[in-house]
Amino acid sequence: MEKTTIQMVRQDLKSKRDALLLAHEQLKKDSDDWNKCIIVLSLLTGLFESCKIKMGWDSDVVALVPVALSSIIASVSALIKFKKFPEQQEVILQAQSLLTHTLSNARNQDDLSHSLLKEYHESLEKLETSIYPDIRKKFLRQSHNNLISIMKQETKFFNLINKVNNGENVENDDSLSSNSNERNPLSIDSPIEDSI
Repeated sequence: MEKTTIQMVRQDLKSKRDALLLAHEQLKKDSDDWNKCIIVLSLLTGLFESCKIKMGWDSDVVALVPVALSSIIASVSALIKFKKFPEQQEVILQAQSLLTHTLSNARNQDDLSHSLLKEYHESLEKLETSIYPDIRKKFLRQSHNNLISIMKQETKFFNLINKVNNGENVENDDSLSSNSNERNPLSIDSPIEDSI
């Protein structure tokens, strides 16, 4: 869908930047999980070696266990290298940085200028080359759902602020509080200043 207003460009940039952040978060989690696996296997190998020496185990099978564990560690390390987690994260961070810069420029303009539109298209190209389409689709869907949820929550929040400032009594809303037993901070006894 073609973006024809500055507001549409801002929303699109925000959702695409968030999608990249979600993709980066997932890559980091995957990388951390693989590295934890290597750490655990290394510790198990060391533990087994210590037990073998202390207990005096000397059978052929016992001698093969550390070799097998070391081979597994080497295989996992090679797999991590093959998956190129750091390189993928760097590409995503570069694209995310460009999108953030373009979003900042869009927030500082009132109209959609030719130069901003050009910068927007360059950002989209960087995004499209940073992650595969199926991955982009998955994280864009998550990003869109998150942004819609945030906007609904903000609307509810500002409606409650308007009610409080108009002197209306506001019912306790569990979606705005982490603990439903807390005293309602948006009661008529505690008006919110207009400067907030």
